[in-house]
Amino acid sequence: MAMTPILAMLLLAGPEPQKLPLGFRRELWEISVPVDRRPTAAQVALGDKLFNDKRLSKDDSTSCATCHDPKRAFTDGKARAEGLKKQVGQRNSPTVANALFNATQFWDGRAATLEDQAVLPITNPIEMGMDSGDEVVAKLKGLPEYVSAFKDAFGADISYEHVGRALAAFERKQVFGDSPFDRYLSGDAKALDASAKRGWMLFNSKARCQSCHSGNAVAPLFSDAKFHNIGVAAHKQDFVQLAGEALKVVRSGDQKQIDELALGSKFSELGRFMVTKSENDIGSFKTPTLRNIGVTGPYMHDGSFATLWDVMDHYNKGGLANPYLDGGMQRLGLTEAEIDDLVAFLFSLTSDTFAAVQKSELAKQKALKGKRPERDTDSATGKKNDLGDVGPTPDFAKKDPSNLGLYGPLPEH
Repeated sequence: MAMTPILAMLLLAGPEPQKLPLGFRRELWEISVPVDRRPTAAQVALGDKLFNDKRLSKDDSTSCATCHDPKRAFTDGKARAEGLKKQVGQRNSPTVANALFNATQFWDGRAATLEDQAVLPITNPIEMGMDSGDEVVAKLKGLPEYVSAFKDAFGADISYEHVGRALAAFERKQVFGDSPFDRYLSGDAKALDASAKRGWMLFNSKARCQSCHSGNAVAPLFSDAKFHNIGVAAHKQDFVQLAGEALKVVRSGDQKQIDELALGSKFSELGRFMVTKSENDIGSFKTPTLRNIGVTGPYMHDGSFATLWDVMDHYNKGGLANPYLDGGMQRLGLTEAEIDDLVAFLFSLTSDTFAAVQKSELAKQKALKGKRPERDTDSATGKKNDLGDVGPTPDFAKKDPSNLGLYGPLPEH
């Protein structure tokens, strides 16, 4: 693979990033990256090569980048991931960008570390289809360039553990901030337009987004890292019956089995329950990061929402009722103008790196704005169902939206 300017820069770097983008503090990186996992230039270069190499799949057709395209903020633009032999899984491809800061990995948190997250797709029959880690190692040992690359990176022969470590080293370099919102908080009043500023205020008040997506200087992903049933999976499943069936099938602690069931079975809709077997987790999925949200659609764990307007319509009506709906879900009573402002704010969270892609995605989403399958104005405004009271409409003339929430000014870099 030809050396890109970015890769050349990484090879010259030391074991720590030279500079984190605006929006991320060095202290957060320090506590998020274990000392023995701080990537070296050789490990990052090896991980980059592995990430883009289709030979890690059974039939040389699929790489990590197939579902995590670096040009699309490490997503694929599809509702559900497509892997080996055009097989389509049950889940949407979550972004790898900024994943080093996640408390757990995947929509259901079934992987605790980046290393686990990196290798599970390689042996998943729907994704890359290798039979085992041993088969992966044997295949790589037959490729001379990898024999020397692993020696350079780890001073050891090829092992599946080191495959995971190399991929994780590459992923730990994928930090993307420098969004219009970051510049706004740093003092550039013109970085956000009036609509996005109103959206930021609504985000922290009437829209109640901050309940699960609060952002602050030590948690800049706009995620509480927890798992919630917001009713998306309730469109398809009888949760009570499905959970009973799963209890007879799922083997506690069997990460590989859970991984395969999550992507290739009806039990996928149970979400976090597959990992914990706790009734409270039925239909719950991890709160995703909102960073780069403008280019990581379609949205939700199953990619069922095409636009951010669909996302807002779902929350505006209070989700979809089911026995395990999160107690925080209630109608919002947002007007169409307020929804537009919130969407404008969400698009301001995308890194400048992906600005060109976002411009195209925004045009596509605006073209679909007239098709609103999740809209239920009667529920949102309280004309039907009993989904609580709405919050007060903020007075934009009295409060500066930059003073709301817990984010605060960003430090100098």
